[in-house]
Amino acid sequence: MVELIFNLNTGDDMKSQIFLSAIRNRNNLRFLYGLKETVIEPYYISRESSGKKVIYGKVGRTNEVRRFDYNQITNIRVMKNMRFSPVIPIIPLAS
Repeated sequence: MVELIFNLNTGDDMKSQIFLSAIRNRNNLRFLYGLKETVIEPYYISRESSGKKVIYGKVGRTNEVRRFDYNQITNIRVMKNMRFSPVIPIIPLAS
């Protein structure tokens, strides 16, 4: 398994570069979120109304898309050999 490992105690700009690269290349990310190891398929980066940066991604092998605060993400690993195809949920139209 080929991984790029980043132990980031640096600013948001470096994280953004890593996340954007993973999104563009459709690579999974593994990181510590708080104290829990998390694997996601990263979808997009956003900024909350409070100004905090967040990344959204599909969690592991679930259908759950979650928001992750930048300031709680450490030990980022880009999973170079684990690529994904984005899943876009289809919401039934109300009649």
